[in-house]
Amino acid sequence: MAALDNDALVAVIGAGAMGAGIAQVAAQAGHPVRLYDTRPGAAEQAIEGIDRLLGRQVEKGKLAPDSRSVIRDRLQPVDTLDALADAHLVIEAIVEQLPVKQDLLRRLEGLCATDCILASNTSSLSITSLAAGLKHPERVIGMHFFNPAPLMALVEVVSGLATAPSLAATLYDTARAWGKQPVHARSTPGFIVNRVARPFYAESLRLLQEGAADCATLDALLRDAGGFRMGAFELTDLIGHDVNYAVTCSVFEAFYGDFRFQPSLVQKELVDAGRLGRKTGQGFYSYTEGTERPEPATLTSQTSVKRCTVEGDLGALQPLVERLRANGVGVTERAGTGLLRVGDATLALSDGRLASQRAREDGLRNLVLLDLALDYASAPRLAISHGAECSAVALDQAVALLARAGLSACQVADLPGLVVLRTVAMLANEAADAVLQGVATPGDIDLAMRAGVNYPRGPLAWADQLGIGYTLNVLDNLQRSYGEERYRPSLLLRRTHAEGGRLHG
Repeated sequence: MAALDNDALVAVIGAGAMGAGIAQVAAQAGHPVRLYDTRPGAAEQAIEGIDRLLGRQVEKGKLAPDSRSVIRDRLQPVDTLDALADAHLVIEAIVEQLPVKQDLLRRLEGLCATDCILASNTSSLSITSLAAGLKHPERVIGMHFFNPAPLMALVEVVSGLATAPSLAATLYDTARAWGKQPVHARSTPGFIVNRVARPFYAESLRLLQEGAADCATLDALLRDAGGFRMGAFELTDLIGHDVNYAVTCSVFEAFYGDFRFQPSLVQKELVDAGRLGRKTGQGFYSYTEGTERPEPATLTSQTSVKRCTVEGDLGALQPLVERLRANGVGVTERAGTGLLRVGDATLALSDGRLASQRAREDGLRNLVLLDLALDYASAPRLAISHGAECSAVALDQAVALLARAGLSACQVADLPGLVVLRTVAMLANEAADAVLQGVATPGDIDLAMRAGVNYPRGPLAWADQLGIGYTLNVLDNLQRSYGEERYRPSLLLRRTHAEGGRLHG
């Protein structure tokens, strides 16, 4: 199917930040756009705001002055819903309330031509439910932009039970023509991004609740070791805890209380206190003027380390060996089970077990576990943990070895999976379940997580890179440690491992 022609009239209902952003995207792509809002003057104000944004692009040399006026002229505020009757595509971006959206779609069905596409920008409501009760539910589809719409690349094209496949193809091609990166998704709770991203927030919230480390340290580890743009606490402060908590509750309820999506009492307390993040001046961090952001807790060592021994294949940790060599550390290699030894210390990549448990089960003295990093060759920071039996001398030697490689070590409590590893494993697990349940293809899921929330790597490709067997083992160990369904591995992971295949291509 081809994209909508540039002369096709696009109508946007709702002149808030999202609606205005969508209107700008459509106008910049060449469409005449009509913007409607029930609030008097809101559409005019939104278009004035768009014009100011275009003006800033002109000032920065990113847009020609003539183009600004052309785009501005394509935007028309209207005062009545009737003025949208001849639209080819209507995108609603109004309040996230099912009855309100259903009533609007019923009115649009009676007003617009039968070939007009009725799209919703909903982030969480069922497209099937939105279309229920219409004479032609096949006309209704989700077109979920991400905020701010002019800047964020991803668009989830969401099909309900009755949505015509040709409609999904048309909007997919249209979004691509608008310069976006579209993905197809089936209408299930959270679609792709708001479902697969839940563990990113949930694992940090749980680690905080269990005393793993403070917010600044956990955030720094996700950024510096995991390669994520922001840590979970600074990101939820930016989103707003009322918004993020509401989405989590919505997904949790929609999945009939599946504990994979259980909301956090820590976040609920912030919401109850009105500490919603940046917009209220206080969330996990304070945003009052003059307040300094706390620094991550980092271990230091005065010990001099010159040599280490590598026993066997270190797996994902292997690039650290070359980094040590490049920084003047002598490395002796011998057969073994994937361990790194320095002085009295034994270092190993976490496999999801507690350090104390692994030390006892594997007969390892002074065991220090290392967390996952996106790239051990360049990461500036790494989480470590150890059991009660590890001596202070051995811990200091492990910290000194990492420092020789240019890695700052942040100690976290002896909890299974540390920080980045358990987060990535849970993201991959949720993504695998979404594939298993036919929500989207592996390629679209990985693209959605990169383009929609700026993940450094798609979670399915990340699991492939780590090894499906290793990822599965980490999840099994997490589940055994907690005894909860929250960490149950996806059947797709087990099947892919049994078949010796890959999740993504």
